[in-house]
Amino acid sequence: MDDVTRHLFKPIRIGSVEIKNRIALAPMGLGSLVNTDGSLGPRAVDYYLERVHGGVGLIITHACKVENEIDALKPGMGFPVITYTGVGPWAELADAAHAFGAKVFVQLSAGFGRTAHPHILRDKPVSASALSNYWDPEITCREVTTDEVETLVKAFGPAAELLAECGVDGFELHGHEGYLFDQFTTAIWNRRTDRYGGDLASRLRFPLEVLLEIRKHVGKDFPVQYRFGLKHYIKRLWQGALPGERYVEAGRDIEEGLTMARMLEDAGFDALHVDAGCYDSWYWAHPPGYHAYGCMVEMAEEVKKVVKIPVIAVGRLDEPELAGKVIAQGKADLVAIGRGFLADSFWAKKVEEGQQRRIRPCVGCHDGCMARLVVGKATSCAVNPASGRERSYNLRRAKQPRHVMIIGGGVAGMEAGRVASLRGHKVSLYEKGDQLGGHVTESAIMPFKASEKRLLEWYHTELETLHVEIHLKTNVTPELVYKKKPDTLIVASGSRPIRLNIPGIDKQNVVTACDLLAGKKEQAGEEIVVIGGGRVGCETALWLAQQGKQVTVVERLHDLLMAGSPVPWMNRKMLLDLLDLNHVKVMTGLSLVEVIGEGAVVMRRDSHRQTLPADTIILAVGLESVQEVYRSLQGRMANLYVIGDARKSWNMMSAIWDAYEVARAL
Repeated sequence: MDDVTRHLFKPIRIGSVEIKNRIALAPMGLGSLVNTDGSLGPRAVDYYLERVHGGVGLIITHACKVENEIDALKPGMGFPVITYTGVGPWAELADAAHAFGAKVFVQLSAGFGRTAHPHILRDKPVSASALSNYWDPEITCREVTTDEVETLVKAFGPAAELLAECGVDGFELHGHEGYLFDQFTTAIWNRRTDRYGGDLASRLRFPLEVLLEIRKHVGKDFPVQYRFGLKHYIKRLWQGALPGERYVEAGRDIEEGLTMARMLEDAGFDALHVDAGCYDSWYWAHPPGYHAYGCMVEMAEEVKKVVKIPVIAVGRLDEPELAGKVIAQGKADLVAIGRGFLADSFWAKKVEEGQQRRIRPCVGCHDGCMARLVVGKATSCAVNPASGRERSYNLRRAKQPRHVMIIGGGVAGMEAGRVASLRGHKVSLYEKGDQLGGHVTESAIMPFKASEKRLLEWYHTELETLHVEIHLKTNVTPELVYKKKPDTLIVASGSRPIRLNIPGIDKQNVVTACDLLAGKKEQAGEEIVVIGGGRVGCETALWLAQQGKQVTVVERLHDLLMAGSPVPWMNRKMLLDLLDLNHVKVMTGLSLVEVIGEGAVVMRRDSHRQTLPADTIILAVGLESVQEVYRSLQGRMANLYVIGDARKSWNMMSAIWDAYEVARAL
């Protein structure tokens, strides 16, 4: 542990409670890890305790509702509800966490409001005022009545008392991201004429009355903190604003946010948890990898200047040196890390022990967490399949060690090698290229893919530490397999770019995105046409546009990011907004039919053709599995598996999860 990260391990008090270090687990939805009655399922308890064992000082739990009549949800949908019959596991969690010196704050929510998807609700969506629903603008939300607000306020007291009796240490009010509390406290959503609407003091009345109600039931010394966005980053409803973009703030701006922070402190909150964004700018509330590390630290830093109570920073803070600097430089008093703890539950302990190189990084993809939550699955992690399944997916030493041969050194091959080695098998990994990493090495060249570069470095460290036998520049043939006689063969031979069979495709100015990123072709020209508007095509286009090149993306479907594996909503929105900000021209409903000297000839479905001038034409029309070796060995040897892109070209998560599933069962 160096002098910078040492600051993360100084204790601090939030109200009457001492936190052993400055590291908090940020609140995140757990999906089906939570039971339909609102209680913590065994997997949820295991999930939290694994982070406790990993050294976190403060657990801030997923959001829980305190009643389910107003803004009523269908069973098992959205926030679980605190009930008398479901609080038992909270006591188990608190007792176990306390044994390790960790504290547990439960996040309490007033509900979704306009951000509720209609399919999760029992009735019509509600909001602070009659507004269009976020997901279906044709539905107008019903304004919550004054009596209903008072009922909500009263419901917080008994729920808090139940949880306090279970031994939890504090509460956080869920006042951010555009949920119901946020809708009441923000003018763009709150147009009420009763005592809960009007100036800022009136709009804050709802959460301040909740604070008083909680105090009545648990006493004034029980810590209660408030989470809110200092700034919403929205140009208008349904339209976010990017970092550094010039625009007029339509939601809460920093000036009002700072006034709000002072008022929250004066009202008696014990700490403030500060972020940015809302559903209308969801890529702030859930920052993708396109955001810089520490993208919201400035928000906490500004609040820290105007209040005396502790301030918690959040937003891609899983880079240890950065997290340490936030505390050392006084920008915040604690750092909250969410997806970083999904990727590596022992983040805190590894930092404390000086093992930063062994921290598995979050790559900001949202494929394993938010993308699963929105379809009702349990939260997990693209790079850590055991997240949320800590007990059942715990790796154990194999009873009978085997010789495991792996063909392919992409993320699937590396993950299979790592897991098989951890289980005690003798692993030999063969890669035909001169480096490990597969297609991830190509994408990692782009500056906004820094987290994927970190993931590759982590894999290299792990394979070296585990003494996995690696053979580069080796093209594996069936004869080599027979010669080595492995007990188990895992084929992770990856994928290759699909080639179009059209006139002119072999011209010198045509290159696949993979080859361009890998440096196998000369640098692209100044006027570029990218064929294919999937994730690879769009990210390549953005990278080139950020270099000042004129880029056009051509997509045969009606919109970008439609083909291939689904792109989570926040990542999709941010990437599309970045393309627009960087003046990337988008043409949909067109297919490449010919390459000529002047550029790309494209055609609409009605057979109308046009020529797009281009110095360079980049092909990003998808990947196909490489299965030649696998097919040649099928039926000729036992214990043969095919994983990752070699099984199905999809995304990095599917490759890593394939590998983990197979290797943990050997």
